[in-house]
Amino acid sequence: MNTKLWTKNFIFLLFSNALLFAGFHILLPTLPVYAAQNGGDGTQIGIISGIFGFSAIFIRFFTDMGIRKLGKRRCLLVGIVISFVCAAGYAIFSSVNDMIAIRVIHGFGFGLATTFYATIASDIVPHSRRGEGMGYFGLGTTVAMALAPAVGVWLVKDYGFTTMFVFAAISQVIALLWTFFCSVPQAVLNEQVTKEEQSSLLSNFIEKKTRFPAFLTMLFGVGYGSVIAFIALLAQEAHIDNPGYFYLVGTLCIILSRGISGRLFDKKGYVWVILPGAIILLSGLFMLTKTSSLTMLLEAAVLYGFGVGMIHPALQTWMLNLVQASRRGAASATFYNMLDVGTSVGTIILGSVAEKTGFIGMYIYSAGAMGIFLLIFVLHVLFNEKIKREVELSRPIRKVQGL
Repeated sequence: MNTKLWTKNFIFLLFSNALLFAGFHILLPTLPVYAAQNGGDGTQIGIISGIFGFSAIFIRFFTDMGIRKLGKRRCLLVGIVISFVCAAGYAIFSSVNDMIAIRVIHGFGFGLATTFYATIASDIVPHSRRGEGMGYFGLGTTVAMALAPAVGVWLVKDYGFTTMFVFAAISQVIALLWTFFCSVPQAVLNEQVTKEEQSSLLSNFIEKKTRFPAFLTMLFGVGYGSVIAFIALLAQEAHIDNPGYFYLVGTLCIILSRGISGRLFDKKGYVWVILPGAIILLSGLFMLTKTSSLTMLLEAAVLYGFGVGMIHPALQTWMLNLVQASRRGAASATFYNMLDVGTSVGTIILGSVAEKTGFIGMYIYSAGAMGIFLLIFVLHVLFNEKIKREVELSRPIRKVQGL
């Protein structure tokens, strides 16, 4: 059995995925400013920022249909092409209404591409190293999320919006070209969902075999999204300069955790990764409720980075492992759907809470979501006999007893 992870196909797919995310995240901090300069009010800017996620969720209802009609690779290529056209389109169609329309279409493309990148990656990674492989695959996404927003702001400041949109579009072109260097086995690309395996549109939103980890992913999204959206505002409230260091430290810790936690997942199972990851992330969110200095903020960043770096790929790989190969597209769509729901809905609710509690106090509610995550997961482990046996069998003490 071939257990080689770092193949040419995997490397090209990893970097192509990273470029797709880079092109998207360049726009996150800059598109609202662009909309405001073109006459957008607060409500319209909010729609431009938020509607993207809902259109991405909507298109994932149709992943099974896409696989049957086009196959996995063509669905991926369609998603990248749409993302390219939209990235270029923002520079051409600059009215607020045009931007809202483009944003909806961009969500369709991004939703397709992200789903099938992860699906094809899980297909080509050796099963025995899937936890490690998906952990490394997510590193490209993590680095893009950390660096692309800063690059976008720098490009707009020094060269203007047109240059920034050109860079975003070029990143999508390169992502598209690199997918052609990824010669995925034909058996994987042609894999179809059989008539017996077809399911309702609702099942494409939440694949039925992944409902429990999907619910946990939604709760995780609340804590994850609160950090992405509100750290700068927390720092402003606490009179802390340079909050950008939080993302730098957090990203470094995510990178450090990915390979280690992935190998641990493959050797001992998801419990040994998700349980400590949830405790670490909960500790980081709770520390944010007490933050009053840059030192405390960076300590929270370390905990946040290791917690997210462990939980994010573990939940995704767990869900992919629960289904047969032909349903990995639906499982991948479920993961991103529930992460988007948790992030989007959680951000809206927590933003409303922050109006009454302030952003520092708001994080007690974000920590509360992760507290519920941890409680439910512990109960799952304690009352699931199969899981209890797996944990018992994987304890290191058994090696000592066997000597």
